[in-house]
Amino acid sequence: MCGIVGYIGNNDSKEILLKGLEKLEYRGYDSAGIAVANGEGVHVFKEKGRIAELRKAVDADVFAATGIGHTRWATHGVPSRENSHPHQSQSGRLTLVHNGVIENYDILKREYLQNVPFKSETDTEVIVQLVELFVNEGNTVEEAFRRTLSLLHGSYALALIDDKDPDTIYVAKNKSPLLVGLGKEFNVVASDAMAMLQVTNEYVELMDKEMVIVTKEKVTIKNLDGEIVDRGSYIAELDASDIEKGTYPHYMLKEIDEQPLVMRKIIQNYQGGEGALEIDSDIVAAMKQADRIYIIAAGTSYHAGLVGKQFIERMAKLPVEVHISSEFGYNMPLLSEKPLFIFISQSGETADSRQVLVQVKEMGHPALTITNVPGSTLSREADFTLLLHAGPEIAVASTKAYTAQLAVLAILAEVTAKSRGFDVEFDLVKELGIVASAMESLTDSKEAFEDIAREYLTVTRNCFFIGRGIDFYVGLEGALKLKEISYIQAEGFAGGELKHGTIALIEEGTPVIALATQDYVNLSIRGNVKEVAARGAYPCIISMKGLETDGDRFVLPEVHHLLTPLISVIPLQLISYYAALHRDCDVDKPRNLAKSVTVE
Repeated sequence: MCGIVGYIGNNDSKEILLKGLEKLEYRGYDSAGIAVANGEGVHVFKEKGRIAELRKAVDADVFAATGIGHTRWATHGVPSRENSHPHQSQSGRLTLVHNGVIENYDILKREYLQNVPFKSETDTEVIVQLVELFVNEGNTVEEAFRRTLSLLHGSYALALIDDKDPDTIYVAKNKSPLLVGLGKEFNVVASDAMAMLQVTNEYVELMDKEMVIVTKEKVTIKNLDGEIVDRGSYIAELDASDIEKGTYPHYMLKEIDEQPLVMRKIIQNYQGGEGALEIDSDIVAAMKQADRIYIIAAGTSYHAGLVGKQFIERMAKLPVEVHISSEFGYNMPLLSEKPLFIFISQSGETADSRQVLVQVKEMGHPALTITNVPGSTLSREADFTLLLHAGPEIAVASTKAYTAQLAVLAILAEVTAKSRGFDVEFDLVKELGIVASAMESLTDSKEAFEDIAREYLTVTRNCFFIGRGIDFYVGLEGALKLKEISYIQAEGFAGGELKHGTIALIEEGTPVIALATQDYVNLSIRGNVKEVAARGAYPCIISMKGLETDGDRFVLPEVHHLLTPLISVIPLQLISYYAALHRDCDVDKPRNLAKSVTVE
């Protein structure tokens, strides 16, 4: 959530900043703004709503070679022009953008800024007012910025410009992601490399509690004691074409269609010279040494973790617990003697998971991150990383990252099983190839899923997803997809749990989508469907080939029973997509949501 861009060089910064913010729209936001400096003053343009509205507000006649920009997702204060970034100090000299949450902003406001009039309700304005306060006490801007940083508690990524020195951008971070990009006679700032891929693919990572002085010729990193830190750059391995929609109307549909390709790419990247699946030997050793695996994740990644638990326990015979990161961080259970923690995060920047990782490292336990973004915070700070190789995922509703997470977890389970001396009952490379072909068949069946969405979900206000065993976990993900992009109240339930209270919610015509892909519970879930149908529900059964009966709404291609979540989720993704489309919802950018959740 929230995005930062900055540019300092010789060219006009306005269009570079606006294009950068457009690349960050996928993260979720409710307002946006830019500030540009040219030696004749700082010009601030900001608006509630989309970047398109901001574009209308920007004065095209203003030329400025230095600027910062921001997309805001409201935390402190309602979405409004006044609460939008950038924020300025009382005199207007200093201008700042901020991602994150300052936990002690109210205390700082009372202790230092009682006589300062505030224009917004944000925690961010406290930061820029503090910097000016310390400048007015005789400090340089750099000194005042550093002193302010030493007082902040919480998360932040910051970019600050000074009206009296338009040739410098001051940058800092703690917990929230931020990068500095390098160019020839220019440099940039971005919370995501994709934002500035238009001008550079060379970036420098910033660590927590570092401050950076950026000019067009030089980037100087310092710690909060003022000591210079030397760090090399890296090349962001992103293809600009990967972050374009092409001929697709929405990123979500494009990313659903990319799933067969992602499966094959994962096989290719994890296959060794002799065709067997391989992962880092240090990860294998850590898995073998562990007496219990703790999977920590949130949202879609949490649902992937639930399926991954089945993979690891059934194949590698290791006990696994799956926890919601925001709960685990504040309510940690008793741990085993030799735990290994697995963090699952598409972005690698999930703040809830990172605060658990910090605790885990302080306790001395090993940690593995499974992520789509190399060099992300969770990847950098964990002991080990397994990459998803899914390519950039732009739509807020995760699709290809979920199935990529399942595939990588299956590979981890298989390699671990073999290292522990257990036979795996199937050839995973072959079976994932079958999965990729089945995915293609499903993505080619869009018309059938659009018909289901039109029939079941056009006017309804709620919907239930039911399944047993591994299908229950997929139902949770299906419900999340539907609710987050169509705003239909959707819930996933274990089929047998309905009669313990939830069946009271069944009304005449209530849609109930049931998954039936597991032979050992096939009759049980069909019995649950009969129970809800008897009370007026309108059931839609999606079954696996070989388990189908008359009346099933769709029959999936056959894959190995343990890998069915990789394909059974695709109909649910497409049904959700078309339900949102038919209800005129913003498919890629649903209300109130953000792609990368960078605050706890």
